[in-house]
Amino acid sequence: MDPQELEALVGSIQKGDANQYTRIVKAFQQPIFRYCYRLLANRQDAEDAVQDILVKAYQSLYQYKRSDHFSAWLYRIAYNHCMNLLRKRRMHNQVMRIFRPETVSASPEHELDSRLYKPSLATALSQLTLEERNLLILRVFEEKTYAEIGEILKTSPNALVKRMIRIKKKVRKSMKTKEESLWNEPNITMNTKI
Repeated sequence: MDPQELEALVGSIQKGDANQYTRIVKAFQQPIFRYCYRLLANRQDAEDAVQDILVKAYQSLYQYKRSDHFSAWLYRIAYNHCMNLLRKRRMHNQVMRIFRPETVSASPEHELDSRLYKPSLATALSQLTLEERNLLILRVFEEKTYAEIGEILKTSPNALVKRMIRIKKKVRKSMKTKEESLWNEPNITMNTKI
């Protein structure tokens, strides 16, 4: 959906044509799901989040101003919703550790992630702050331009470029450190014939 068509659609919904909102849901449901899934790292949480975000957007649609781009406005709602969920999850995990200090087995999703992704990369990404991870997801996985991300995060594109450079350096350094430590462990033996 091109931006002019989207703005016209939003305008008609704001004027009372609520049935047109299904077109917005169809257009944004998958991209918002991918974004939430990458932030939350849990399929069920991401599915629930998408529903909540689209309902919040509908309820707040009268607050939307055409000076913003609708997709940036929607991603901002998604970002804030996911950050709140992650904060609640972190608090819940801290409370659960107090009451149940024994080790909990990894979830099937966590095990799959550990098989699919290189351990050093997973470790590097886990060391990023939520804001750094969000910027990385928007830029790399959602393929947003710095201008689009700037609208979403209400930050200048130039500042985002500089932050992205720092994030890349941080990830590379962390991956290098992790890989070096794996090779330096005495229990690791190479089973190759050279």
